[in-house]
Amino acid sequence: MLFVFGDSYADTGNNRKALASSWKLPYGITFPGKPAGRFSDGRVLTDFIAGYLAIKTPVPYRYRKELGGRLKYGLNFAYGGTGVFDTPAPEPNMTTQIDFLQQLLNDSVYPKRALKTSVALVSLAGNDYSNYIATNGSTAFINSKSNIRFFNPINFTIMVLSSHRIMQFTDNNFLNHHGFPVFIGRVVNQMKVNLKRIHNLGVRKIAASALQPLGCLPRSTAQFSFEQCNESENALVGLHNQLLAQAVNDLNKETNSSSFFVLDIYNAFWNVFNKKQAHQVSPTFVNPFEPCCVGVSAAFSCGSVDENGVKQYTLCSNPKSKFFWDTVHPTEQGWRAVYSTPALQSSLKQFW
Repeated sequence: MLFVFGDSYADTGNNRKALASSWKLPYGITFPGKPAGRFSDGRVLTDFIAGYLAIKTPVPYRYRKELGGRLKYGLNFAYGGTGVFDTPAPEPNMTTQIDFLQQLLNDSVYPKRALKTSVALVSLAGNDYSNYIATNGSTAFINSKSNIRFFNPINFTIMVLSSHRIMQFTDNNFLNHHGFPVFIGRVVNQMKVNLKRIHNLGVRKIAASALQPLGCLPRSTAQFSFEQCNESENALVGLHNQLLAQAVNDLNKETNSSSFFVLDIYNAFWNVFNKKQAHQVSPTFVNPFEPCCVGVSAAFSCGSVDENGVKQYTLCSNPKSKFFWDTVHPTEQGWRAVYSTPALQSSLKQFW
């Protein structure tokens, strides 16, 4: 069985239809041919992981009663737009998602012995950080090239892990300019708590996804005409991933096991961007940073329509030629390329 927790990189239909773009055209045009709750034109990370495990894609938690016959494959608790902490998305954060599994165990929907052969995918794609930027200050500091050296993951790791004074610092002026590394430490600490809790419920193996290179998402590369990444933003990602790797190592030591591992999404994305795929079936994208579906202006996004129902987005002629579907999410072909990379294939072997 596969249990999935997290956000839109893993969600296969939990978000409410009235609120989520994933239930609007042109989402789902490649698979299943109509909007079905996935934040892509087709399959997402969860589908490829399930395929690797040779099981059917787990049912979204929201539809567990309607599709009860497939509960034997696990459940998907991931909700698009969410994080380890609350975000503006009116959906359950990761703690609450784990509560859902806890309740199902309490209700004997799953016998605890069944979890001994189960695995979990835990996706964290950056919504906590987007929310932090929106509520705690401007992106100007991140966008400044002069701060690339300051955003050195090694320096940040030392600062976050070694200085209790910094961890407890609450001056708003400091947080607006230097608080990001402190907040990253908080996010990873909560992620660690969540991973351990999933393990304590009885799940055998738990894959925690590394953070993808956020500075290479189209929403960040647009300012560079989709030609280059935001290096400062990626340096922050480096800190997150270093702290996550340390947290996973600590959990394996604490539990005297090898139950936890990092799914190397970060290097998998870079394998694709650098056109260094190991398998010929992995496509080469002419410009991997340019999305297929975008709003006609900053006021609109993929799937937007005006008050008359007129489309307010443009769509590429062939989604298979694009790595990114919209300004954040890969296409199905993008996810297939990520799945086929040496970085991800090496990570997936740790499920066994």
